[in-house]
Amino acid sequence: MKAIVYERSGDPSVLRLVDRPVPEPGAGEVLVRMAVSGVNPTDWKSRRTSTPDGWQIPGQDGAGVVEAVGEGVDPDLIGERVWLWEAAWQRQWGTSAEYTLVPVRQAVRLGDAAFELGAALGIPFLTAHRCLTAGEFMPDTLRPGALADHTVLVQGGAGAVGNAAIQLARWADATVVATVSSAEKAQLAAAAGASYVIDYREQDVVEEVRKVAPDGVHTIVEVAPAQNAATDVQVLRHGGAVCVYADGGGAEVTIPIRPQMVPNARWQFVLVYTEPKAAKAQGVKDVAAAASQGAIRVGADAGLPLHYYPLADTATAHQAVEDATVGKVLITTSDA
Repeated sequence: MKAIVYERSGDPSVLRLVDRPVPEPGAGEVLVRMAVSGVNPTDWKSRRTSTPDGWQIPGQDGAGVVEAVGEGVDPDLIGERVWLWEAAWQRQWGTSAEYTLVPVRQAVRLGDAAFELGAALGIPFLTAHRCLTAGEFMPDTLRPGALADHTVLVQGGAGAVGNAAIQLARWADATVVATVSSAEKAQLAAAAGASYVIDYREQDVVEEVRKVAPDGVHTIVEVAPAQNAATDVQVLRHGGAVCVYADGGGAEVTIPIRPQMVPNARWQFVLVYTEPKAAKAQGVKDVAAAASQGAIRVGADAGLPLHYYPLADTATAHQAVEDATVGKVLITTSDA
């Protein structure tokens, strides 16, 4: 099989296309013939900073067809179309290959949905789910109606996690306010389903948010806390939560203590890999439900333009994500 590997950390040039034997699934594992692999910022950050134990196939997310199962796994899964999450987390077998191995719980039935959709679900949508369920006022599970009468602010509504947060929040019937940095990105956030879109370079975010939510928002999905903390403090309602999933704009954040003590505000940091197991399991269940109900979309008309690269051009795909390409970068791995 063809696979992308790297044996040392570094820039995209460390990625090599190699031939490897198709692996055999062990106990509790499934072998998946990959169709599409999704590329996330975590992929290039890991490649730049982590030294593999011998070799590593990158790629946490993807979609394909189950080809074989290991001991203890229901053989009826063979032939199922599935989406994968965290394939390369503490494992060598990522999704940037013609085949990969994952524990069976990390291969989720996709049904008739497009492989492109499946490859876009893992990191962005599970991160967004955690951000939308970690606050004091937020439910543990998402479903239609779960966020009725809730207002959510998505800082950076044109990014992959921002897009996922908008789509999941709207599926759960929240009022969603999204911030963006340009008219083009405003169109993307609106296409994702945002109820209100604010261009923070042209408008006063605090003023505009307060028009929508005079008492403040229930939760904030935050991509750039160092840049946005002063705004977040002013628009958060009593008991609200700022859910921080990235460090855009700086690696440190300053929070005024007393103004956040009085409303019992919560600053919740989110890393999908290490979130509580029960929350992760619920996220997988809810994201799968949203996808099966047609509530999640990809493509330009869903605010998430798709950018395709062949497996041999994985290095270029990584560079595109590292360069903050707007939309979802995908690698086509086979005709599964």
